[in-house]
Amino acid sequence: MQLDSKIPEGPLAEKWEKHKFNVKLVNPANKRKYDVIVVGTGLAGGAAAASLAELGYNVKAFTYHDSPRRAHSIAAQGGINAAKNYQNDGDSVFRLFYDTIKGGDYRAREANVYRLAQVSVNIIDQCVAQGVPFAREYGGLLANRSFGGAQVSRTFYARGQTGQQLLLGAYSALSRQIAYGKVKMYTRSEMLDVVVIDGQARGIVTRNLITGEIETHSAHAVVLATGGYGNVFYLSTNAMYCNVTAAWRAHKKGAYFANPCFTQIHPTCIPVSGDYQSKLTLMSESLRNDGRVWVPKTVEMAERVRKGEIKPQDIAEDDRDYFLERKYPAFGNLVPRDVASRNAKMMCDEGRGVGSTGLAVYLDFSEIIKRTGADAVSQKYGNLFAMYEKITDEDPYKQPMRIYPAVHYTMGGLWVDYNLQTTVPGLYATGECNFSDHGANRLGASALMQGLADGYFVIPYTIGDYLAQTPPKPVSTDHPAFAEAKAGVQARTEQLLSIKGNRTPDDFHKILGHIMWEYCGMARTAEGLTHAKAEIQKLKKDFWSDVKVVGSGEEMNQALEKAGRVADFIELGELMVDDALNRNESCGGHFREEYQTPEGEALRDDENYAYVAAWEYQGENQPEKLNKEELTFENVKLTQRSYK
Repeated sequence: MQLDSKIPEGPLAEKWEKHKFNVKLVNPANKRKYDVIVVGTGLAGGAAAASLAELGYNVKAFTYHDSPRRAHSIAAQGGINAAKNYQNDGDSVFRLFYDTIKGGDYRAREANVYRLAQVSVNIIDQCVAQGVPFAREYGGLLANRSFGGAQVSRTFYARGQTGQQLLLGAYSALSRQIAYGKVKMYTRSEMLDVVVIDGQARGIVTRNLITGEIETHSAHAVVLATGGYGNVFYLSTNAMYCNVTAAWRAHKKGAYFANPCFTQIHPTCIPVSGDYQSKLTLMSESLRNDGRVWVPKTVEMAERVRKGEIKPQDIAEDDRDYFLERKYPAFGNLVPRDVASRNAKMMCDEGRGVGSTGLAVYLDFSEIIKRTGADAVSQKYGNLFAMYEKITDEDPYKQPMRIYPAVHYTMGGLWVDYNLQTTVPGLYATGECNFSDHGANRLGASALMQGLADGYFVIPYTIGDYLAQTPPKPVSTDHPAFAEAKAGVQARTEQLLSIKGNRTPDDFHKILGHIMWEYCGMARTAEGLTHAKAEIQKLKKDFWSDVKVVGSGEEMNQALEKAGRVADFIELGELMVDDALNRNESCGGHFREEYQTPEGEALRDDENYAYVAAWEYQGENQPEKLNKEELTFENVKLTQRSYK
């Protein structure tokens, strides 16, 4: 299949406006004849469902939570980017576009990223109108703060709860349409397959998580907004429920999976404290505005700290290494996440890490507290400081936070064209579920921006182009394709229940996570990846012969849910390893140790790898086929990234 990105012709700044004029439209009277399924109710899904219903379409929205308010978007802390230039510090749509392309290490489409920067300015107005309580300056104007990878202040925020407040805004818009009857809300429903009829997506198969009933739902188009797959590593900042199942089942029905090895490691997380942990906690990147990252200058002093012989506040200024400020004077502590994470790992590998494990660096607020006072710091970061103290029993007002990198976001996802349509006609992917806007590394505060851009301002236009060419005749679940897909889901459920092995799904998930983190995490090598592939293949064989799923399928059964998700994670993990092995370069979050500059920075190979790797499913236990979408750069110059 030839990949067609459908990027419009013309100058970069005019592509989206021209495209909106050229797409086909569905007239208002006809919109009520079309049904659209939206899977996921986070920022991308909630915004899409509300916007499509507002336009007049009949929307069926699905979430595996008991309320759309529980979507993982709620956990985002630091802010949302927009090129408003309220600070008058030189920001612009083009600068946001350039920072995003550069931050992604030149592995994203120019057209998609520029559109994202363009519509960012509309998102803020939309959210303010919905009542989102953004922080404001004394005069009443919206406040901004800085984030990594940018030298301007463009991040709008609501203390450390930005995702929660934005989600409540989208939820209010969604609730309005539920009340009007334009959105039918299905809670506690997990999507387990896509129904494809004559090559087009026409519905989904779900499992009712309360009763266990397998159900089918039809529509003229399906929109996936199901988030990322970071939990393939077991320990991540994602909620434990986050999974890849919806996207992976769509992949097995013909949707290409793009750049799966592009994983973001966030530098500012609370370090692992024991084997009992099921997830990690993020400390917002916004803290790097005022917190200074450092480690002791010598291994000997770090050892004394680890043994508890001295406290961090006892270490003299001259004995501290503010390594990000030292190495990257232009950006300092606000370098992009991949750069900050790699450098933190480097310090710990040298033996200068702190904490009982030695796998942590300090994030110190003593200077800002001394300069402005604890009350001023509390106004900006109070809830984050309280969360840190509750988890660690350490007061960050009195001693530095301990942080260490952890898996946070996945830049890879389902391949989509400029319209956000996958390689299956009628099947769309939005937000973190797709691969489109961040290249090999996402800049902080851009996830919320992309989710709302896709949901509020892109999919409402582009899905109309497809539906206008689709007859409005109702789609019936009586079609044999629905029965076939339902039977496939039931057969897989029965297979999982019939194994009756000795090991829990969680056991397999932990082992997979360890393999992925060790060999496909912050640093990768060909040797390690080859070893990981063999280990994952062995784990898959063991899973399907020795997993233990208690209970039955006709009831609430979280063991069954987990088993299905872990099975998909195992298959995804192998593809991630294949993708990392295939990409013989370093770029952004993909750091192959064989390919680095003398200073230890990522070394790209633009001649051979300036493309999107789109993987095509070939059947059970068959190697996937690599398809390439070549990336062309007409508006930015491909250069070695430098934040010095």
